[in-house]
Amino acid sequence: MVSENLARAEWGSARAALGKRIGPGSSGPWSEVVGVVKDVHHNGLNQPAPETVIFPVVASETASFVVRSERVGTAGFLEDLRKAVWSVNGNLSLASVQTLGDLYQRSMARTSMTLQLLAITGTMALLLGLIGIYGVVSYAVSQRRREIGIRLALGAAQGEVRRMFVRHALVLVGVGVAIGLAAAVALTRLMASQLFGVSPLDSLTHLAVALVLTAAAGLASYLSAQRASALDPAEVLKGE
Repeated sequence: MVSENLARAEWGSARAALGKRIGPGSSGPWSEVVGVVKDVHHNGLNQPAPETVIFPVVASETASFVVRSERVGTAGFLEDLRKAVWSVNGNLSLASVQTLGDLYQRSMARTSMTLQLLAITGTMALLLGLIGIYGVVSYAVSQRRREIGIRLALGAAQGEVRRMFVRHALVLVGVGVAIGLAAAVALTRLMASQLFGVSPLDSLTHLAVALVLTAAAGLASYLSAQRASALDPAEVLKGE
């Protein structure tokens, strides 16, 4: 049996590889290709899968077998497996028994830890950004209480005043989000070595973060403008 990438490289497709012959050279025995298997990453997911040929098992002191069962991981499965082997030859022993899941977890342990740390750091940065945007926008609106009082005293409607401040905040945050997205697109290329089968330019994630930041700015400006516009213009101007 040969891997898909070897079949494509030598014969163009997996189907075309069936029935072909492969061997070490003119001096050695040749074998017929009877099947094509998926590519296997022997050296980690960050390395391309090598072109692989699987020959029939020959006599050897050791051999590796893959057993597929719905009982994998249960307490009695390993014991039943030992009994099945001993029923054929009582002198055989099982060694290095492990599930495919365990093997995968060990191979990805370092990468998983790195991505978890990045996720925690990114979440903290997002929360701090939300708090910072809310605080800055609220403070900026509160500093314009005198302007709000004058507008209300001249006949401006409270809803109109609130919408004006919300628009102003959204424009500023929109500019910041655009700059941030451009920086994120450039910096996420550095994460490409930690991702496998997933593009670092995840448009859904970038869009979700941008919407969350914009919503925080809009909410901060609306609540702050609502509090300021609810005051009596005369009291606001007198206090100023």
